[in-house]
Amino acid sequence: MARKAVGIKDVAREAGVSVTTVSHILNDVESARASDETRERVKSTAKRLGYGANRIARSLRRQQSDMIGLLSEEIATTPHAGRIILGAQEAAQKRGLTLVLINTSRDQLDTQRDSDALLRQQVDGVLYATMYHRTINLPESLKSVPTVLIDSASQDGTVPSVVPDEEGGAFAAVQELIDHGHRRIGFVTNVDDVPATRGRLAGYRRALGEAGIQFDAQLVVAEQSETPGGYKAAVEVLDRSDRPTGLFCYNDRMAMGAYHAASELGLRIPVDLSIVGFDNQELIAEGLYPALTTVALPHYEMGEWALSALTELILPDTTNVTSLDSTRGARIYETAVLPCPIVRRNSVSSPRPLGEPNRD
Repeated sequence: MARKAVGIKDVAREAGVSVTTVSHILNDVESARASDETRERVKSTAKRLGYGANRIARSLRRQQSDMIGLLSEEIATTPHAGRIILGAQEAAQKRGLTLVLINTSRDQLDTQRDSDALLRQQVDGVLYATMYHRTINLPESLKSVPTVLIDSASQDGTVPSVVPDEEGGAFAAVQELIDHGHRRIGFVTNVDDVPATRGRLAGYRRALGEAGIQFDAQLVVAEQSETPGGYKAAVEVLDRSDRPTGLFCYNDRMAMGAYHAASELGLRIPVDLSIVGFDNQELIAEGLYPALTTVALPHYEMGEWALSALTELILPDTTNVTSLDSTRGARIYETAVLPCPIVRRNSVSSPRPLGEPNRD
């Protein structure tokens, strides 16, 4: 025999309250008069009996679906995705929202098609996470719903966005080398002209300047930001008589290439050369030997911040998002910049003076 569905009257009878009280409590009616003890009893009774309030009816009444779209530009296939998604998902769950994920590419036609597909799910708003930190033009269809950008900023500043502190993270990386006594520090960087490249170079130069170390352009070499590029750039900067004793790498993939270059040149890490990376891709950073000291991108925090900011756009009176700063008249938003902490492992030590004999 089929089990009879539990109705609101069953909950009311078990909890010892009226049907109206149950309806008000389970639908979060603000004007409902009920003690905390009554609210808890009703909710626990509904849960025990397996009764769920009619969410669809509630959503139609409020003209909201309680669903948030996450359009991820290839990040769902990268190590970065999990933390962004987790940060947004946990922030959504705290607010009773459901996250709907669609993975897209960097191609404009793909992005437009996938954003249209997401909007057909009747989402209340969209989080748009890009593959890497850069400036973008928002897909046309996303202009019709509240949208927040993750790891990018809009050309005109009309969309709230959150990015990592590229300059601050690079400063921390180079400062780690300086704190260990390094004075000659190379930088293996990305050839692409994007905000991350510019910010990390600025952080590198600022750390040197504040330590009284003169900037040497010959110690900065740009290549493709992958392992082969890191290898090629590292060979160029290390294969010289006045080589640096410390090396800052644009990302962990380039740092892996730098490890290969150091080994080929007979340099031991960290005895002969200290290396600091960026991104904290754990499969790389923890898999290298010795394990790589690097800078972590705030993926979880960016996902969490973006969801909170989006909630503020959808329901401005229900969520306090102190980091969302906008000029209400022109709707111009200031990009939130989140810190990038250093993750210390074993690839940094005090420098051995050049020319000192190897005692190992």
